[in-house]
Amino acid sequence: MIDLGRLRALHAVSVYGSVNGAAEALGYTPSAISQQLNKLERETRTTLLERRGRGVVLTDAAQSLADTAAEVLKLVEQAEIRLEEQRGAPVGKVALGAFPTSCRGLLPRVVAELAAEHPALDVTVLEIDPPGAVAAVQRGDLDVAVVHDWENAPLAMPDDLAREAIGVDVADLLVPAGHHLAGRERVTPADLVHERWLSQPPGSICHDWLVRTVRTTGHEPVVSYLVSEYETQLAFLRAGIGVALMPRLGRIPLPDDVVAVQLTPVPTRTLYAVWRERTSRRPAIKVTVAALSRMTSRAGHATSRGR
Repeated sequence: MIDLGRLRALHAVSVYGSVNGAAEALGYTPSAISQQLNKLERETRTTLLERRGRGVVLTDAAQSLADTAAEVLKLVEQAEIRLEEQRGAPVGKVALGAFPTSCRGLLPRVVAELAAEHPALDVTVLEIDPPGAVAAVQRGDLDVAVVHDWENAPLAMPDDLAREAIGVDVADLLVPAGHHLAGRERVTPADLVHERWLSQPPGSICHDWLVRTVRTTGHEPVVSYLVSEYETQLAFLRAGIGVALMPRLGRIPLPDDVVAVQLTPVPTRTLYAVWRERTSRRPAIKVTVAALSRMTSRAGHATSRGR
């Protein structure tokens, strides 16, 4: 009989394209994955890997076995779901992913609440941006992920994933205290045409939102400072450099030398929990999504008071 763990290793190599990628996804060392594949070769009397350049590729026979492994793993997942349903209580592992500000602003309290209320639930956390999180949920690397999209920069969602809106996050324009807009109650995109922006790099949802918003004025945004971390953006603002759009969720208290100004129309992003549709009946998924929704609601009230 073929060992399920070895099939899982082969499937991971097929999905991630390398032994190293499979090892990182499964939480093992590359050596451990290679050992699993060597044992699987002996069990099946089949060559599974071929050298190509500096890496390896799956043989045709291995790819066929990996496709079968994907179906087997789906059946195992369904069996686990049925057993959990019969128990009537959330048990087992839940791999939870979230983008950085939600990971900071939501997940510590969510994980603590789940641990207190459902001790048989084993929750793990991965900080990951929305596009990668969606792909990870679809592959089965994550069970639930917190993602977001802006109204004019929507996030693509595969048909086999379920999602639930768990809240709305507001963003503010942040400027240095000495900036000419710092005393304004509100501003519009037209007021920002010639400003020099701090922004996350191209390809991020926040960057795409900024570009599309400023383009509504007929101008291209002047994005002079590409900075991924919001706390680093705050350091630039404190030095009197640039302006930035920053969500409230997970945001640290603003220093005295940085001012939040309301942008009109108010920029908002919808937060979603996403999971595989076929796992919707699993009690562990239900309680995790419910906890995320509760904590988002509480965080939303806190951030709106703490502008």
